[in-house]
Amino acid sequence: MQENKLYEYAVIRLVPKVEREEFFNVGLILFSKKEKFIASRILLCEKKFALMKSELDYTEVLESLENFQRIAEGNPEAGPMAGFDLPERFRWLTALRSSVIQTSRPHPGKATDLRATFDRLFEELVR
Repeated sequence: MQENKLYEYAVIRLVPKVEREEFFNVGLILFSKKEKFIASRILLCEKKFALMKSELDYTEVLESLENFQRIAEGNPEAGPMAGFDLPERFRWLTALRSSVIQTSRPHPGKATDLRATFDRLFEELVR
């Protein structure tokens, strides 16, 4: 029997008007310190984005979300935060902030297969 691995995940949200606190889910980040695992994926639906009453530019938001993902992956092109170790990157990315890209509070879980769990959570919470 495979051992359950402890993980944390947070939903990445787009908050078009921060003052209204309305949002929709656009991605997921999952992290396991012991397993040295981090995964992030985004999905910004252009049709859904167009329905928002917002001054946001789709291309700029998409670029910011892609940079979020690059930081999670540790891609040096994403800037100095990408050089943080895994726990620091996850904590920085999921820190409470007032911006158009936010995350839910981190939620804990246990799973034997982190990649499969990430895929399942992404389908349930984002797609």
